[in-house]
This record gives sequence, structure tokens and C-alpha cells, in this order.
Amino acid sequence: MSIPLLEYSPSSQNQRVEGYEVPNEDTPTIYCLNTATSDADIDAIIWAGYRQVFSEHLILASYRQRFLESQLRNRAINVRDFIRGLGKSEVFRTQVADLNSNYRLVDIILKRFLGRAAYNKDEEIAWSIVIATKGVHGFIDALLDSDEYLQNFGDDIVPFQRRRFGSSPFNLVNPRYNSYWRDVQSTRLMGGRSFYSARTTGQLTTEDIRRAIPANFFAMAGKIIITERNYQRTIASVSSQVKTLEIPDTSREVTTEEVTIKPVAVSLPYRYVPGIVKN
Repeated sequence: MSIPLLEYSPSSQNQRVEGYEVPNEDTPTIYCLNTATSDADIDAIIWAGYRQVFSEHLILASYRQRFLESQLRNRAINVRDFIRGLGKSEVFRTQVADLNSNYRLVDIILKRFLGRAAYNKDEEIAWSIVIATKGVHGFIDALLDSDEYLQNFGDDIVPFQRRRFGSSPFNLVNPRYNSYWRDVQSTRLMGGRSFYSARTTGQLTTEDIRRAIPANFFAMAGKIIITERNYQRTIASVSSQVKTLEIPDTSREVTTEEVTIKPVAVSLPYRYVPGIVKN
């Protein structure tokens, strides 16, 4: 008995909002099988499917799925079945599915098959449970049979990134360049051992040991616990100190002395005026 899909709340993304943009280079090209009237149109649809699912702009001969191409050219299958076959191919498993954790694999497959990123962590967890119980093929079947896929692409349209504005196309993201993939490579190189065990056993060369140093350094740095400052408590402590702080009185006392002014006899000018006779 499989676990039912967990409920999650969708967030507001570009593809869920009606827009009134003028068509430009960000406007996706629609590749539809119903409007294909020549072999060149079929070739364009096949090429768009490879580019969307495999994220490769130069498809190698070993990557091509000749059987699926032949069925699509003869109209034995529709575009949705062609995309389903590409997702279940050995190339997709080795180049995408085996290189990522379930959480990141959910985000990559949603971008390539539904044309949008994961809404939130809840959706990644919900679909990762589907991968754990039904596998990658069951996850791809659930997406291609969903109402969201049928409403946006139907049976004859190649999936595309819906309303891309301000970000690089999803199909340009290489799944191999990720911290998870680097850690897996380091673990495989070290044979599942740590740097210290490899150093003490002496079975690896100096170059092999040096390659493992960065991964071990990041693991060690992630375990370091840094004491965080509680700014709210600090502000409350400072405010309390300011309120109870006594400011010393540094003013000086000013003393004023009373000054007594004595009268001084002044000779008025008219006493010296000539011609004035005193009686």
C-alpha cells in the first residue's frame, strides 16, 4: 500500500499569475504535434523534447532514443508518451536521477516536466516520499498524468518553462554541479572512509588525501557552534543600566561677595567757570 501524497500549499509564482507582457525573447516557443506538417517540424519537436528533459544542447549519438523517435514520427505515440519515455530512459537515470538527492531531484524534475520550480519545502518532501515508495518512474508517471500537466501541455505540446522572467532557463541547470554530488564523489574516492582513517592506514597517496581535505573541512566547519548574541536581551540590559545610573554632580558652587561703593566727592565743572563769584 503506497503512501498518499501529502498536502502542500502552492505559493504565488509567475506561472500562476496572469500577465500582460509584450512577447519578447523570454516568451517560450510552443512545439505542438498537431500543427506539425513536415519532417522538419517533427525534428524540431524531438529536439525540443531532448533539450527540455536532458538539458543538453548538443545531444550525443548515444543519448538519442531511436525507438521513441520512430514511434513519434509515425504518430504511434503522442508527445506526452515521448516525454515519458525520455524520463524513464537509462540516460536520464545516469545523467540526472543518480546524481542528486531526492529533494533536489524533485525540484529538477518539476522544472523539466511541469515547467515550474517547487513551491516550497513541503512539496519537495511530499514528492520525495513518492520517489521513495514508487521510484523515479512512478514520480514521472504521477506528474505526466496530473491535471496540472494536462491543463498546460496536454498530449501534444512539449513542456516548457512557463513565464520565464528575470531568471535563466531551467534546462540550463546542470544537475552534477551541486554540493551533494561533490560529497558523493569524495566519498567514492575515499572508499567510504574519512580523511583521518585514510591518513592513518596509508593506503592512499598524498594527492588522494589532499582531495578529501575540503569535504572534511566543510563537515568540520558545519559542526562548529557559534554563540549567538541575544540583541533583545542586550538592549534590555543596557536600558536598565541607563535608568538606574546615577550621574555625579560636577557643577561648582559660585559665591558672590557684596561690594560696598563709597560716595566720592566730585567737583562740578561750573565751579571752575570764570566770572563766577562766590558770596
